[in-house]
Amino acid sequence: MTPLAVVTGGQQGIGLGIARALAAQGFRLAIVSLPELGHPTVQAALEELGPETRYYRHDLSEIGALPALVGRIEAEQGPITALVQNAGVAAKVRGDMLEITPENFDFVMDINLRGAFFLAQAVAKRMLSQAADHYRSIMFVTSVSANMASVERADYCISKAGAAMAAQALALRLAPHGIGVFELRPGIIATEMTAGVADKYTARIEGGLVPAARWGQPADIGSVAASIAHGDLAFATGAVIPVDGGLSIARL
Repeated sequence: MTPLAVVTGGQQGIGLGIARALAAQGFRLAIVSLPELGHPTVQAALEELGPETRYYRHDLSEIGALPALVGRIEAEQGPITALVQNAGVAAKVRGDMLEITPENFDFVMDINLRGAFFLAQAVAKRMLSQAADHYRSIMFVTSVSANMASVERADYCISKAGAAMAAQALALRLAPHGIGVFELRPGIIATEMTAGVADKYTARIEGGLVPAARWGQPADIGSVAASIAHGDLAFATGAVIPVDGGLSIARL
């Protein structure tokens, strides 16, 4: 059976870039996200990705339902070979971190950290219970914000830093079983999430913020994820991979 990859938030942006790259590598796909099946972005993604792709509507903050979601995916499509934890939300309000409310803090944590961790936990348990025909991996797509602080969206940064540690701990837990765990840290990527601040970041990129002197594209993340899923980096489990055009390199 051809390998199966689960991509959260795979209907648009970075997730779609990852899904495209995995499909090109011969993976069947399960896309997990919040919009209804009939949403235009979902339909467009399914049409593009082809008949080997199925869509599962799920709110990642509903962690109690995650084992059932994983069970349904495997019942319908077979064992999961790769999990790409891409879905995430931005801070609800940008501003002084001293004004963050518990409700807004929890909103970000529920998806970016709790949802990501408990979905990985559910998939890891399934992987450990089954024999493997292919290399298996779990990826956390975090952000350069995991270690580059922004006081105006501290809740988002904290959620990504937590997910970074979840990836490290899970890599240790699964390494003896040949299951790789990786963290991908995108920088400034051209997606729907960054469209509202495009002019601001374009000016900063032109001013030298990104050494590569361009916006990142979803395909940049996809190429790295596909290599990981294929097993090309198997002995590098636990690696943190910046995909940011040099943005996070410390400079004088």
